[in-house]
Amino acid sequence: MADTEEPLDLIRLSLDEYIYVKCRNGRELYGKLHAFDQHLNIILGDTEETITKYEFDEDTGEEFINSTKRKIPMLFVRGDVVILISPPLRTG
Repeated sequence: MADTEEPLDLIRLSLDEYIYVKCRNGRELYGKLHAFDQHLNIILGDTEETITKYEFDEDTGEEFINSTKRKIPMLFVRGDVVILISPPLRTG
């Protein structure tokens, strides 16, 4: 990838493509990248949000995983909640 000299270049190459964003508090996003800035504030369109919560029942000692999904047409993500951004897989 000759076009990537800095980390944000990889995100720039993903504009108008679907990316995966992992956020704090068990929140995961998959949507079309419309814009971003140097603070990793992101605008995503046609986004699917998945929130995963881990709960522990003290009476039975069992751990439960509760996952909730929803569709969001347009979403602003503040950069300080972003843990990871995965651009689309590029082949060839």
